[in-house]
Amino acid sequence: MSVRRERDQLARELDAARRRIADLEAALLRRGRDTLTAVLRIEAFREQLVEELRRTRRRGLQGALVVLQIDRLADIHRDHGFAAGDAVLGALVEALRAGTRTEDLIGRTGDDRFALMLREAGEAATRACVARLLGELQGLAIESVGGISVSAGVALFGPEDDDPVALFAIAGGALADAQAAGGGRAVIAADDGEDLGVSAALQRRDAVEALAIALLERDRYTGEHSESVVEMAVAVARSLGLSPTQVEDVRAAALLHDIGKVGIPDAILNKPGPLTPDERTVMAEHPVIGERILQAIGGFAQVAGIVRHEHESWDGSGYPDGLAGAAIPIGSRIILACDAYHAMTSDRPYRARMSHADAFMELRRCAGRQFDPQVTAALVARLYHERAGRALHAV
Repeated sequence: MSVRRERDQLARELDAARRRIADLEAALLRRGRDTLTAVLRIEAFREQLVEELRRTRRRGLQGALVVLQIDRLADIHRDHGFAAGDAVLGALVEALRAGTRTEDLIGRTGDDRFALMLREAGEAATRACVARLLGELQGLAIESVGGISVSAGVALFGPEDDDPVALFAIAGGALADAQAAGGGRAVIAADDGEDLGVSAALQRRDAVEALAIALLERDRYTGEHSESVVEMAVAVARSLGLSPTQVEDVRAAALLHDIGKVGIPDAILNKPGPLTPDERTVMAEHPVIGERILQAIGGFAQVAGIVRHEHESWDGSGYPDGLAGAAIPIGSRIILACDAYHAMTSDRPYRARMSHADAFMELRRCAGRQFDPQVTAALVARLYHERAGRALHAV
């Protein structure tokens, strides 16, 4: 077969495939299904919800409406591409299908938002279901993205509830509170529509402060060191154009990046000399310990991931998972460089501090190996600007 015939044949096959895809999409639309995920579209989902509310009222049952939103899907699109974003959506739907019953309903209500209708489910069963789903999503491995952080708002309904619009509003309010707490958590609204987690943002702040105090009490150098790293990390995050939410996660992770050291024995943590290979192995466990501590607190999923990977190196030689390049969370890359600079320019019992000029040279030398080159450039620029301003002010 000639090249031209092969090309014409491929063109015909491609056209036929496109027509089949168009036919399938049209069939899905006729059935009220989303073309990407094949779950119910918002209109069809609402119709089913209305019917379920009527059934619930007639039979004196209970149920729950759960509104879920992927945390920062726009950031995933920007950092990993739209194909990765579609993979995340597909993985989310598969997890929802696997984690719910056949009688429950799943709908897509927005680009990054989904809804679940849990039939004949009380508060305890709903809590267990949603907690299990969010935990499983965090543990998924999806291309270069890793786990999915999802926020959820829950509105319980019973025989007295007959307004689907009001139910969506209540669940949406609970979702907003879960997001205000940093995402990666679920909030259940009270019967009167008031959010049981209305102080979640304050609770997040209080949790960060309490953990920082615990770190300071455990080891004063580590606690004070973490506080010093925060300002640098936040400045670098902003200079790199991270979103306000990402900057706040970097702030919390920078303050708590060494929280796992509370689980390291004093003999190792406070040893005045170099560590033995076995002691270094124990010390290298602190990022994973820190992640476990933070994952136990609602709303800290993103911060926990940053803390886990704070010692990953750009070339893949770091720990605990040997991630490399852009696979390392940007917050982790920022904190690693800021952490290293502060450590180099601080006195320790087993060595004297390095000069700022030598620390700059070390950062540059290790850019592209240990440190992200872009992060290193932003940090060095910020430090030069800061020191130049101090010198000018002194004059």
